[in-house]
Amino acid sequence: MLQWDRQGNTPIWMNPPVLRWSQQLLNSFRHWMGRELITRSGSSLRDAEILFTAPFVVVSHGNEPDPILNYGNQAALRLWAMEWDQFTRTPSRMTAEPVHREERRRILERAQARGYVEGYRGVRISATNHRFLVIDAILWNVLDDQGCYLGQAAMFQQWEEVC
Repeated sequence: MLQWDRQGNTPIWMNPPVLRWSQQLLNSFRHWMGRELITRSGSSLRDAEILFTAPFVVVSHGNEPDPILNYGNQAALRLWAMEWDQFTRTPSRMTAEPVHREERRRILERAQARGYVEGYRGVRISATNHRFLVIDAILWNVLDDQGCYLGQAAMFQQWEEVC
């Protein structure tokens, strides 16, 4: 499921704002975790493509009062059953059912206070009401080059269907 910009002529990861955000995701992960999320290539464009096409899920939201999703790689878009434009207009809280939102809020607050959280498990829901359990996720704060808070991101490689 290759995602293209609205004009249909540029892959999502090549759009300048997505390219910049990809670098902030990768740099912030390295800052908090002390290791790389992907093997860096030396090219920001190639790194953005590797991140977007990675076999694991990467999602993020901004720092709005009610944060909006601003990035989902190909694996995330498939899992949440959304196209890029729909995904990046979705309030982050909507990735969890109402019954799970308080628990989600608490873990995000813990990650914001500490910088990151490892080993998170939680139930999420797709646009098609498919429920899944996220297993062993890492959540981290996304920072700009001056260390200012821009939002939060998560990555995970494992999930299970929930009935």
